Parts: sequence; C-alpha cells; structure tokens
Amino acid sequence: MSAAPVDRGVDRRAFLARTAALAAASAVGGAVALPAVASAAGPARTPRLPAARWNPALDVPRAYVEPRPEAVADPTELTVAEAAWLIRAGKLTPAKLVEAYLARVSTHEGTYQAFNLVLAEAAVEAATALAKKPRRGALHGIPLAVKDNYYTAGVPTTANSYLFADFRPPFDATAVAKLLAGGAIVLGKTQMGPLATTRATTPNGVVTTVNAWTPADIRTDPGGSSTGTATAVAGRLAVAGTGTQTGGSITAPSNAQNLTGLKPTMGRVSLHGIIPLSYTRDHPGPLARDAKDAAIMLTAMAGEDPADPRTQGLPEVPNLIDAATPAYQGGRLKLRWKTRIGVLPGFTAGTSETTAARQAYLAKLAAIPGATVVDVPLPDDWELLTGGAFNNVRLPERSEPFMPYLRTDLRGFGVSVTGWLQGALLGGNEFITGQRAKLLLLERVLDQLFEACDVVVQTSPVPFDILGLPEIAFPIGFTTRGVPIGTVLGGLPYGEDRLLSVVAAYQAVTDWHWRRPPDPVPAPAAARGAAPAGLRLTAEEVAELAQ
Repeated sequence: MSAAPVDRGVDRRAFLARTAALAAASAVGGAVALPAVASAAGPARTPRLPAARWNPALDVPRAYVEPRPEAVADPTELTVAEAAWLIRAGKLTPAKLVEAYLARVSTHEGTYQAFNLVLAEAAVEAATALAKKPRRGALHGIPLAVKDNYYTAGVPTTANSYLFADFRPPFDATAVAKLLAGGAIVLGKTQMGPLATTRATTPNGVVTTVNAWTPADIRTDPGGSSTGTATAVAGRLAVAGTGTQTGGSITAPSNAQNLTGLKPTMGRVSLHGIIPLSYTRDHPGPLARDAKDAAIMLTAMAGEDPADPRTQGLPEVPNLIDAATPAYQGGRLKLRWKTRIGVLPGFTAGTSETTAARQAYLAKLAAIPGATVVDVPLPDDWELLTGGAFNNVRLPERSEPFMPYLRTDLRGFGVSVTGWLQGALLGGNEFITGQRAKLLLLERVLDQLFEACDVVVQTSPVPFDILGLPEIAFPIGFTTRGVPIGTVLGGLPYGEDRLLSVVAAYQAVTDWHWRRPPDPVPAPAAARGAAPAGLRLTAEEVAELAQ
C-alpha cells in the first residue's frame, strides 16, 4: 500500500486561515508571508531547491512508459511518458521529435491558429544542444506549448493584449524556468483570450483558435482562455503545454478537446512571471493527454519559489508520478487509495448525451475496487455563495494592477474594456463582503461537502477556482457529432495526488484519452484581424464569457 495521500494529513482549518491571509495579502500587494499549512505530523516541510534547478523526481522509473505500437510510427502520437521512454532508450532524439512537431505545425497551424508565435529555429537549436547534455528526466527533449501570459526571456509575451504588444520579459516565469531545467523545449507561445478573459481572440475580438475536433466550425467553443495550448496539444502540434485558470481556463478547454488538465491548489505552482488576472484566483497548470503526463508536468512546475509568497509554507510536493500510475493487486486494477467519490445533486439528471456519458463514467468508476460512489448534498446557501453577487469581487482584484492603463488609454484593453471598467468601479465594501463570503463558502465546502467524500464531481469550475482547491478535467466520451465530453473532479487542499490516482485508474479501463481528432484539410496561414463576418466577439459577448 502506498503512503497516505497528502489530503489525509492537511489541517483544513489551517488552509482556511491561509486563504484568509491570502485575501488580505491581495490588498497589500502580496508582500506578506503566509501562514504554513500544518499537517498531522507537525509543521509542513518545504523544499529549498533553487527554482530553476533540475528536479530528480522527473527521473523516477514510472515516468517512462513503453509506447504503444501504433504510436511509434508517428512521434506526434506519443505521450510525454512514451516519448521519454524512447529518448531514454536511444530510439528517438529530441531533434527528431521537434522536427516531427514542426512539420505538423507547418501543415496545420494555418487552420488551428493555436500559436501567437512559433519558435522553430530556437526549438531546433535547443534540441540539438540537448544531444550533448546528460539526460535530465522525463521532460528531456519534450516540445511544449506555453501560454502567452508566461514570461519567456527575450521572447515576446503579449497575453494577446495591446498593452503588452511589444513586451519582451528579461527572465522566464518560474514555471517556465523549471520546465526548461528539466530539459523541456518551448516550441511556441500560444493564443489566448486577451489578458485571459475569454476564448482566444485578437485584442479587438476577432476569433482565432478553433477547436481541434471541429476545425471547420469556428463557432464551436474550444474552451476558456488557454485554448491555444489546448488546441496545440489536441491537434498534435505539441506534446503537452501550460495554461492558467481563474474561471475554468484549464478545465474547460481540456473537457472541450479531450485532454487531461490539472488545476492545482493555490500556491502549488508559482505565479511569478505570469501576467496577472487575479491575485487570489490565478492558477498555473498543465494541459496534457493523460494523467501520467499531467503528473510529469506538474512535478516539474510545482514547488516553493522565494518570489511568490503563495508557494511558501506548503506541504511537500508528493510523488505525483507514482500517484498517476495505475495500481494493481493480484493482477486486478484497484484505486491506489480507497476513495469516496461524491456526486452532487443533478449530475446525472436528464436524458442528454452528456448525462448518459456521466452515468456510464460513474458506473465504470464504481466497478473499480477501492472506489465508492456516494451522493452528497450541496452545502448551505450554495446558490447564494457561488452566485454572481459574490463571484464578481474578482473584478476589482484584476483591475487594480492595471489602473494606470485604465486612467490613461482605454483603447489598450480592446474589446474586453467593459469588464475592466466594471472592476474599477466596484466599491471596497463589495470587495470585502465578497472575501468574507468566500471564506464562509470555503468553510462549508470543507466541513459539509467533504464530510462524506474525498473527491467530488464538478459541473462548473465554481467554486473551486474561487477557493483555490485543486481540480482535474478528463474525457469521458463523445457526442454523436464527435465532440468530446469531459468531466471534472475537485479535491481537498493539496489533493492533486489523489485526483491523479482516480483519473489514472479510470483511464486504465477506458480509451477516450487515446482518441485524436482527424487531421484537418491543410489551409494557408489565416490572416489575423480579417476573419469572416460573424466571427468577431462584441464587447457584450466578451463580458458575458468573462463572467
């Protein structure tokens, strides 16, 4: 039996206190130390390694998976773990892997419009250089797509906004530095919603990135603001990638494009060097093809960062890669840890294709030894506490850092200006009341919702985005039109290991995550800013999508 999951040892009241301190820190610029989250065994230990040092946890045996025969013929079909196995075995070089992905980018990027910038020359140089260096673990030579709000040293980082059109950061975001220290290669910067507010569009609202599963129908939503990364990974233009989530922008595009996306607990990954949207709700995390790849990515990205107080005083990052490895007993699959899976009211109600997929998913989970599916009630005042009246307090938090721009030139915000002005006009009393409501909601989620379960199904990123709790999105089926159907599980503070273990077991008995969209008909690179009529989001549509 594996060591107990992290969520069993976390003091929930300490997490509540930490969240209260984080809310206070947002009002003073975050320049305060946050209280440590104590565990049952005593004060939490924290890693002391420099942010950009190679992480030996990336070189554990279970990070390497012998590839499926059908994937060997086409390197872009490989998962991170499979490609790592071939690279370690000397049967694939980083240069060949980069070459394969750049060939697909050349052919299909004109249709997908997943990237703001493709770093082809730099990627080839990095892959060539890695051939002369010692192998650094499972990310050695793996080409990644990086959302364009992550700083990349000397490389344009625009957040798809007029405000940052000419910005070239002098350093890498901490998360990017950690990925590079593990030997990863940045293949390109991906399209996103302007300042992470909507699906990917140009700053003036022209829709760009399409869903890789429906490339001919640009009106099919590819998810939230991390859609460029999602489309790049789903369309096999990159092995995996990074996103950020404030209101569903990792989980939503993962569900929309048949991926496994992991939004970690607040503070598990540093936000240093990421263009901000909300100090208390921004979460960096990976979008990948399966649970194992998500675990490899998060292992590289996670950990303490002296530049971000939110990362300090946390429980140690557990062995996520082992957690994401299916467990067996006597040759029979089982959950790594006995887990109660909570089902919220209405999750399986109705007769839609999504409802049928959810029912089948729960049945498949319940058949795995160690899993118990239980109905759980909504906490008291759920609708009130998760509704727009309190949810909108994030708006002044995101507007405050941009007040100098709001005072000088509103044109810099493009089509999303309405939401930024709304945040600037909300009063301090509304912000304070909203923060209090958040703490009450967190208390009730921890004490009431999780009283009868260890993980809980989600139908919306609310309230786990608000509360900083971890979520994992993964595929559970398809509609008759061939559009992916996904679901989301939410967990207790720092419970990423348990979430990964549940999804890994489910993916061991299903094949949804192995399915890839058919290649689109090759098209020339589309001219950005000249989309057909009807494919431009209005300010009203942007405001609605940003709720």
